[in-house]
Amino acid sequence: MAAHLITGAGSGIGAVLATLLAKRGDELWLLARDARRAAELRERFPGAKTLVGDLADPAKLSWALGHQQPPVELDSLLHLAGIVELGQVGELPVKAWQEQLNVNLVAPAELTRLLLPSLRLAKGHVVFVNSGAGLRTSAEWSAYAASKHGLRALADALRLEEHEHGVRVTSVFPGRTDTPMQVKVHQQEGKEYDGGRWIEPASVAKAILAALDASRDAEITELTVRPGY
Repeated sequence: MAAHLITGAGSGIGAVLATLLAKRGDELWLLARDARRAAELRERFPGAKTLVGDLADPAKLSWALGHQQPPVELDSLLHLAGIVELGQVGELPVKAWQEQLNVNLVAPAELTRLLLPSLRLAKGHVVFVNSGAGLRTSAEWSAYAASKHGLRALADALRLEEHEHGVRVTSVFPGRTDTPMQVKVHQQEGKEYDGGRWIEPASVAKAILAALDASRDAEITELTVRPGY
């Protein structure tokens, strides 16, 4: 039975992925920002274990995990949590930059660092669910795209560093997906939302599973998923 630690399991792609892994009988570890959220996740995913750590404050993750009991061996660390706030460079405040960089980039780096010993023991897999914005950007997407471009760089460096330890690293670049985050993006863009135009979360989750299930002689380094309509 494989053990997986997931961030962002409360909604969207993360919730679908957690459901699929639970149905396979795998062991779920779910990161929650606080105790209340952890209780909600345990109720939603019976049998899952939770850890509490606020990705918005990555400097405290070491302290938080040090007072809990993370898994000794970890088959995969799945980074799906993220936030977005659009705005022009001339108008976006420092707080918006810091919040997106913390949650989307610095926290994944710190969480990976803290869990690398467990990943090395299992010759595990780190999956960074990035974004199309990690490959290209548009007006008003500067801070979010910067965090996602950085996340790709993090993944590429980690892959080279951990190859000798048998740890695999995959970046997944979904296009617009029918999630609560996408609803928020449309609100910020001032556009009507039609979820049927975008990728279903299950489609991205299945792509992640394909990377996780690849035989040991192969490493899927990058996956791009685009709307098919």
